[in-house]
Amino acid sequence: MDAILLILTGLILFLYALNNLSQGLKEIAGDKLNSFLDRFTNNVFKGILSGLIVTILLDSSSVVIIMTIALVNTKAMTFRQAMGVVMGANIGTTISSQIFALN
Repeated sequence: MDAILLILTGLILFLYALNNLSQGLKEIAGDKLNSFLDRFTNNVFKGILSGLIVTILLDSSSVVIIMTIALVNTKAMTFRQAMGVVMGANIGTTISSQIFALN
C-alpha cells in the first residue's frame, strides 16, 4: 500500500511540475521560438538529428523528452515534430551510453 501511495504521489508531482513548465513556456514563447523550433524540426529527419544532438550535449534524454512534451502542450511544436525529437533523444542516449561503455 505504501508503494502505491509513493507512486501516485510521484506521478502527481510530476504532472504538477509539467503543468507549471508548460504555463511558463506559454508566457515566454513567442513567434521567435516557434520559428526556431520549426526550422530545426520541420521534418522527421531534422527532428531526429536535433533530438540526438541535444541529448548528447545534455546527456539526458529525460530532460529532452520532458521539454518536448511541454512544448507540444504549449502548441509550440506539433506531435509529428515531437516524435522526431523523441526518437533522436532515444538514439542519442544509446550513442552516448556506447561511447562511455567503450571508453
